[in-house]
Amino acid sequence: MVDVAPQASPDRLSRSALFNGFFIAGLSGFGGVLPFARRIIVERKRWLTDAEFADLFSLCQFLPGPNIVNLAAAFGARHRGASGALAAMGGLLAAPITIVILLGLLFERYGRLPDVHHGLEGLAAAAAGLILATALENRCSLAAGSHNPRGRHSGVHPVCGAASPAAHRHRTFAAGFSRPRRPAHPLIR
Repeated sequence: MVDVAPQASPDRLSRSALFNGFFIAGLSGFGGVLPFARRIIVERKRWLTDAEFADLFSLCQFLPGPNIVNLAAAFGARHRGASGALAAMGGLLAAPITIVILLGLLFERYGRLPDVHHGLEGLAAAAAGLILATALENRCSLAAGSHNPRGRHSGVHPVCGAASPAAHRHRTFAAGFSRPRRPAHPLIR
């Protein structure tokens, strides 16, 4: 008989679990929290599936304000109401606010150095890369078996390479358009 360690029920997470989960995401993803929040919520803690995360995130994109803060509030409210929303948002924002205040104090003192400006440009590039990586990861996890917008099978998803059911019948171009295979001999039309 295998002993399995009990896990917290995903139906009702504690305020401390919400705070700690989003605190780790906020601390890990300074400048690009969404990939880390997704990794924690979907892959590590398994609080949501890919599809549930995508549904919740699409709702949060519709709401005004930062998407990740909306996600923390909606996810926390789902488990503990208003206090859960505050715990998740507090965990998400505690580390970045502290870091920004400390960086502001350092920038006030050393902000005129050229190396500081180069470092800030590098941070901006890293944040953009994290956002792009999350978009591709979400798109690729949902792309298997999908059709292109025109209703025709595209064979292979142009970004992530996920094969669709029609992959054996079509050659796929990078833009996602497909055409039937040509005859082997150039004189046969």
